[in-house]
Amino acid sequence: METGFCEPLMGSVAPAVRSLAQRIGAMHAAARQLAIRQPPLRAERLSGIHSPWGHASALTDAWCFLDLCEDPEILDNVERLIGPDIVLWDTELHLEAAAYRRFVETRREGRYWPALPLAGAVVLVAPTAVQKVFFLSLDAIAQNLPVLDPCAPLFVIRYMPGTSQFVRDGRALANWIAMEEQPLINYTTRPLWLVRGEDRAGNDFVTGFAPTVPRWAGIQPEEN
Repeated sequence: METGFCEPLMGSVAPAVRSLAQRIGAMHAAARQLAIRQPPLRAERLSGIHSPWGHASALTDAWCFLDLCEDPEILDNVERLIGPDIVLWDTELHLEAAAYRRFVETRREGRYWPALPLAGAVVLVAPTAVQKVFFLSLDAIAQNLPVLDPCAPLFVIRYMPGTSQFVRDGRALANWIAMEEQPLINYTTRPLWLVRGEDRAGNDFVTGFAPTVPRWAGIQPEEN
């Protein structure tokens, strides 16, 4: 499924089809703008950056990141790893790839995945590298992590198979650990995208597709 949201719509003209290289270029341009912001952005603010309903949408064009996640060439390679039913559940932009290497080396990749059974694929998009996209099975990511420029940006995309259930219960072990170790990130309310195939686990594809309503929005002024 191609969104085409990075292209302007003119009347009834359909959005132009974008190549993978063009999508990576758009993502890289957005990453460069985020990298020069002062003060530097906290890593937590770049978690779930693909979601137009997430907190990162106030910082950048989330649609360009989502568009890359739905690229057919990327999904073809993900399908080879986890099968034809593919659910997009998370992304992160690391302004320096070294941060993600530390994350993997400390065995945190997969530790917070609220997926039962635990299975999935991680796609690494390194826009400044010669090979720009890497496809890794979750169960072998530590052994297969590529060598990347530690100071260059890295976009991490996480997919799970449609046969796994995304657990939204905050008491589930993965969510409990995540809330203890990275309290500013809440996976229980993340929106899910069925980007290919069918959902075979009864997943909730409704939660997360709306901005949080400010607390003051429900307060009505008293009449005199």
